[in-house]
Amino acid sequence: MDYGPMNTAPTGSDTVGAPVLTDDDALLAEKKHTENFPVALRILPRALRRDLGALYDVARVIDDLGDEFEGDRTAALRSFREDLSRAWAGEPAHPVLRRLVPTIRARGLDKEPFDRLVRANLQDQEVTRYATQADLARYCTLSADPVGRIVLRIFGVRSAEAQRLSDLVCTALQLIEHCQDVAEDKRAGRIYLPQSDLGEFGVREADLDAPRANAAVRRVVAAQAAEALDQLTEGAALVGLLKGWARLAIAGYVAGGLATVDALRRADWDVLSGTPRPRKRDVLVHLSKLLRGGRP
Repeated sequence: MDYGPMNTAPTGSDTVGAPVLTDDDALLAEKKHTENFPVALRILPRALRRDLGALYDVARVIDDLGDEFEGDRTAALRSFREDLSRAWAGEPAHPVLRRLVPTIRARGLDKEPFDRLVRANLQDQEVTRYATQADLARYCTLSADPVGRIVLRIFGVRSAEAQRLSDLVCTALQLIEHCQDVAEDKRAGRIYLPQSDLGEFGVREADLDAPRANAAVRRVVAAQAAEALDQLTEGAALVGLLKGWARLAIAGYVAGGLATVDALRRADWDVLSGTPRPRKRDVLVHLSKLLRGGRP
């Protein structure tokens, strides 16, 4: 996917010459539309959309620096992390971070979850395989769970139980995305399926380069999706703890994950011949059930 050109930080900042992504509202908006950005979020009040959008844009830039930047990605991520730290003083250089400043102030956001997102992408530059499910889960505490913690804070939800359930939801969504993106990740030199599962089902890494998934690959993907579904089902109890717009938004995230598992199942777990995508009607069916208090 083309993420647009790169340029350098604005003159006068401490990061002069450090690579950052071009600030392009159209590109970011298109990614929100084409990726797993919940439909439910698009009907939220403007202030909430603004703040959630600010979070999304920062997370997207961090991911793009870690995945798409053609120069020294580690240096780029460290430079962005330095600029990110200035957002809490209201003095970042990057336009995306400047848009985050009002959200930090209005919602009382902490820096630590954002730091974890950068750490996940720094880890991606060095770690390309995960031995066990537990190793992958630890990675998700950096790459996925912080987003849920920030979302809860934006909605003013701070209870420990809500955070625990949010972590389950976010880890599950990350695992589901890994299932969708097996072919893309392999082309990038990364495998986010546990090596223990590959060994158990007799999958060679070369099997992930094939145009279609063989039976062994399908079994690995099905097993990983089942693990994700178990966590998503448990984490869905978060919806019942919330009210108002927070309830709708979180139900939207969960519904999107459930519909994506449906898509993987419809594809018979073949994630190599194409990327299974959720159908809008399936998302809406799951969303309606969750909002009525039903279990996934």
